[in-house]
Amino acid sequence: MKKRNRYSAEFKTKVVLEVLREEATVNEVAARHEISPVMVSRWKQDFIDRAPEVFKKGVSESEKELAREQEHVADLERKVGQLTYEVDWLKKKSKGIFKRK
Repeated sequence: MKKRNRYSAEFKTKVVLEVLREEATVNEVAARHEISPVMVSRWKQDFIDRAPEVFKKGVSESEKELAREQEHVADLERKVGQLTYEVDWLKKKSKGIFKRK
């Protein structure tokens, strides 16, 4: 079974820009980089479909997701801090209870 190749975003962008500059055909660019022309065409279409996102004003969807994740992490850190405090308090109190007997 052949191992599936993974390409970086930088490599994909480089290949797509070569095609968009019309320096060579899709088939020529694909042959030069030893990848499938179908894959290059798919990358090109994805690139074109997402191009308007570059010029959008305001917060992007990925930035919103990042903010939600950061808020979730901060909430979990607060809970860990509170639980650590409670455990320390309980340890201190339990020592006092067991010493009395």
